[in-house]
Amino acid sequence: MNLESIIDTQFKDKCLRELVAAPISALRGVSAADARALSSAFGVNSIGELADLRFFQWATAIKVLAAEESDTKEELAKETLLDDAVEMTFPASDPISVDSGITRIEVAPEKVDAATDHQSAAKHEAGHGKRAGSGNAA
Repeated sequence: MNLESIIDTQFKDKCLRELVAAPISALRGVSAADARALSSAFGVNSIGELADLRFFQWATAIKVLAAEESDTKEELAKETLLDDAVEMTFPASDPISVDSGITRIEVAPEKVDAATDHQSAAKHEAGHGKRAGSGNAA
C-alpha cells in the first residue's frame, strides 16, 4: 500500500506500527493546530488514539450500516405509489413510446372502419369510390 498519499513525507519511511504511535499531525492535511484542537477536545494525541476514539468508531459504524439499511415502510410506500402512478400513466402493454412529438396515433386505412375513423375517412372512402362523409363502412 502506498501510504505516502495519506501521511506527511517525514513519516514515509515508518512502518504501520510506528505510524499508530505517530502524532495525528502525521496524517496528510492535519495541521499541528488541528492536532492540538483534537487533543484539547478529545484527549487524543496519536493516530492510534484517534482511531480508538469511540466517537470516530460510532460515526464509522453508522456510515457503514447506513449503506446496508433497508428502506423504511414510508419510503417503500412512496415508491410503490410512484410505481403504480407511472404504470397507470404509461402501462407496460402500451405499444407506443413516450415522445413529446406524438400528437395523434395514425392507423393504416385498411385497418380502420371509415365510418368511425375521422382522421382518414375521406381518403379511405375515396379509394373505394364512395363519397366522403357518407358514413358507409368499407
